[in-house]
Amino acid sequence: MTGYRAIADYYDAEYESLEMLQHDVPLFLQQLPRRSLKILDLATGTGRSAIPLAQAGHRVVGVDYDPTMLALARRKRDSVALDDRSLRLVRSNILRLKLSQHFDWACIFFNTFLNFTTAAQQHQLLQTIKQHLQPRGRIWIDIFNPNPEVLAQPVLENLDLNLFYVDHLDRSVCRTIEVRQLPQPQLQRVIHHYDWFDPQRGRQHQQVSFDLTYIYPRELELLLQHHGFKVEIMWGDYKASPVTRTSPRIICQARLKP
Repeated sequence: MTGYRAIADYYDAEYESLEMLQHDVPLFLQQLPRRSLKILDLATGTGRSAIPLAQAGHRVVGVDYDPTMLALARRKRDSVALDDRSLRLVRSNILRLKLSQHFDWACIFFNTFLNFTTAAQQHQLLQTIKQHLQPRGRIWIDIFNPNPEVLAQPVLENLDLNLFYVDHLDRSVCRTIEVRQLPQPQLQRVIHHYDWFDPQRGRQHQQVSFDLTYIYPRELELLLQHHGFKVEIMWGDYKASPVTRTSPRIICQARLKP
C-alpha cells in the first residue's frame, strides 16, 4: 500500500480554491455547543481545520505524522496569536497515538479516513479514537460518496485541473489528477501530477501517488456500530441533505454508546 504524503510547500495554495473546504469546517462548528470543548483533530496537516476550531474557543490537539506539515501549522498558529494551550500540535502516527487526555470530539476531515485502506487499519483507527474519547464522546467523519460511473473506469486521467501559485517559491504550478482502479477490492491509486516552468531548467514535473479506499454509507454505519458508536447524523452534502445514491459526500456524526 502507498500511504499519503502531501507536498507541504504546495498544500495550502493547492487547496485554497477547493469549494468543499470552504464549507466542511463551518458545518462541523455549527454542530458544536457554545461552550468550550476538547477536540482531537486527526491528520491536522497545516492546521486548516484545527486553527478555526481553536479560534472558535475550543481546546484543540492536532495530530499529524509529517513534520514539515506540522512546522507550517505552527507558523500559522503563531501568526494568529493562538498558544499551545488553545492548539497543541503533536507529531505521531495516528494508529499508535497515545495521549494522556480524553476529548469530547474527534474529527477527521477531507477524505482522510479513506487513507486507511485495509480493514485492520480502519479498526485500529477507530479503536484509537475510542480510547481518546470521553464517555459518550463523538466522532466526525467526512468522506466522498462513491460514484459508480467513476469507479467503472479502470483509468481516469487529467482530472481536476488546478493552476495555483506558491508565493514563497515564486512558482505557478499546474496540477492534474490520475486515478487507477487496483485489482484489490475497493482500492484505487491516486496520482497527483505537478508541472511548472523553471527559468534555468525548463519544464519540471513531479508526481505524488497514494492509495485510497472507498466506503459506502451502510458500510460506514456498520463499521462504527461495531466499535460501539451510534450514528446520529449522516448527510450527503454541506447543506445537510440526506445521503442518496448521487450525493457527493458522506458526512457522519456518531456518538459512543453508554
